[in-house]
Amino acid sequence: MTVKEIMDELQAKGSGQIKNILLKHGVKEPFFGVKVGDMKPIQKKIKMDYQLAKDLYATGNADAMYLAGLIADDKRMTKADLQNWVEQALSNNISEWTVPWVAAGSNYGWELALEWIDHQQEYIAAAGWATLSNLVALKKDEELDLPALKGLLERVEREISNADNRVRYQMNSFIIAVGAHVAALTAAAIEAAKKLGVITINSNGTACKIPNALDYILKIKDKGAIGKKKKTVKC
Repeated sequence: MTVKEIMDELQAKGSGQIKNILLKHGVKEPFFGVKVGDMKPIQKKIKMDYQLAKDLYATGNADAMYLAGLIADDKRMTKADLQNWVEQALSNNISEWTVPWVAAGSNYGWELALEWIDHQQEYIAAAGWATLSNLVALKKDEELDLPALKGLLERVEREISNADNRVRYQMNSFIIAVGAHVAALTAAAIEAAKKLGVITINSNGTACKIPNALDYILKIKDKGAIGKKKKTVKC
């Protein structure tokens, strides 16, 4: 499929109602308002295409950018590609979902995540924390720097109360991800969650609530699923 064919199909699948909902959740114009489920048939046709993903992302259309993440060939993405993507990721769903998915599956996820979490731009810092969460969900523990991850948990404890809104959300998600997917650090994540208690964010009038990290980790522990890894973080 060509970029034009895909854009025409996305436009046809767009919904004003979905668009209004997504606007409230931090998705920025331009976009058509396409449900993720309606993108899946396009994804199945394409499967994976490095250049097409980059071309779709370059349109600046949030629907096309999201689809680009689904079809991206993560391992072929260069550091420059990923840096370009994060800088253009102005919509919450792109900065906190699409870019972190692809970065975590690339050869530069850890390196870039550590750079991004120090960034002054809220959306880039949030992308960094989300990338870290995806990395711990995907990679085997022996491939992770456990002392560094423990240090990052301690950093969250120190900084989350003064962090920007979306960064705070993703820091909380990072505690959950470490507690759920890295068995050696579950106890440390639980202690961090206990110290921090309930984290609040500005949800922009939506019904979205930030998950309670302690409750979330304990539920996973009760299910006997601590340490279980994901085959993919893309959805």
